[in-house]
This record gives sequence, structure tokens and C-alpha cells, in this order.
Amino acid sequence: MEKRVLVVDDEQSIVGALAYALRREGYTVETANDGEAALSKAALFRPHVILLDVMMPKLNGYEVCRKLENRQGTGIILLTVKNDIVDKVLGLELGADDYVTKPFDVRELLARVKALARRMEHAGGTEADREELVAGEVRLSKTERTLTVRGRPVELTPKEFDLLACLLGHPERVFSREQLLDLVWGMDYAGGTRTVDIHIQRLRKKLGEANQHLLQTVYGVGYKGTGTGGGGERP
Repeated sequence: MEKRVLVVDDEQSIVGALAYALRREGYTVETANDGEAALSKAALFRPHVILLDVMMPKLNGYEVCRKLENRQGTGIILLTVKNDIVDKVLGLELGADDYVTKPFDVRELLARVKALARRMEHAGGTEADREELVAGEVRLSKTERTLTVRGRPVELTPKEFDLLACLLGHPERVFSREQLLDLVWGMDYAGGTRTVDIHIQRLRKKLGEANQHLLQTVYGVGYKGTGTGGGGERP
């Protein structure tokens, strides 16, 4: 399957080096040098992965994350010189899937792109994944990678979808934060276990007050999903 990567950075030397390295690995690559161009390219190119610089003219990387439409099937790796936890958390809250601090090792970045692209490829599902998870008024389609609540579509980032599918697909099974990081993110992540907490909070908000019991906190351990309708503890 052809894998498409969009490289966005206002430093042409970085764009050129990354585009060259990615094409050598067999990716189809498009580039952009500012946030507005990134949005236009993403809409037409429909990349599996976006390498997105944070500090850019016109629109910064965070603003691009906010404005991106039809995120299903597209992963985002933020590139930035910042290394503050606040910046990382903000990126996660806006739907980024990974976070790499400049200067970075190109080989490591390629490994992260490969892992994220593989998860995006598998996002379409196989015959074994053609099923729907239903918990009351919540319906999650693994085939279409869609979520509806009370019949209304709810937009999820790829990581939010994978995390919700993992928890609802194994009702009453307790997962530690480390297990969820491994299952959903697939590799060591710069944000650490706090990443899981942030995504759980975002999912609860999107599910709505009446359905927040579906994602329960097991204090001192991690989280579990439930389709029973009980009112589990929440932080």
C-alpha cells in the first residue's frame, strides 16, 4: 500500500533532508513551508502521516492541528525546538500522535514515521475487524473507524479511536497506562503515561456526561472499559 507523508517546516533545509530520506524509504512525499499551505496540501494529498513543525509563519503547528479536517487515518508527528512538558501536553490535547524535539536523529524519526504509518494503514481494518462495538447509545465501527453517540457522529483522532476501541473491545479488563501506551502507541512516547490520561479525558468529554461511565479509572492501576452502564470512578 502506498504510504503518503506530508512534511511541513519553514526551514527548507529540513524539508529537503526529510523529503529525501523519506523518498529513499519508498514513501510518497509532499512538502509545505507554512501552516496555510499545510492545510491545503493535507486536504488534497490525504497523507497517512504529517511531520509538522510547530513554529511556522501564517499558522503555527498547533493551529494547523486545530484546523485540520477529516483527520481519520492521518497521524501527526510534531517537530519543535521546544522541550517543555506544557508544549507536549498542548500538542497531545490538539490531537498529535507523537512529538519529536529538534535537533533529532533522522533514523529515529524515520522509525517513528514507519510505526505511525503502519498503524494508519491498519486503521482500515481486515475482515476480522469488520465489527461494531455497541455500548448503550455509543456505537463504534471498527470497519469505518467512526463513532456515533445518540446517532450523531463524533470526530475522533486516530489515537482516540484506537484507545476507545481497545477499552470497549475488552470490557472489564483492566489495562495499566504502560500497557495502553504499548498497545495503542506501539513505542516509547515522549509524553509518557500522562499521554493516556489526556486522551482518556478527551474521550470522556466527547462521549458526553451520560456515557463517561464507559471509561472507568481503576485507581493505582489504570483504566478499563465497560458497557454495563454503571457509574465508575472518574478522576
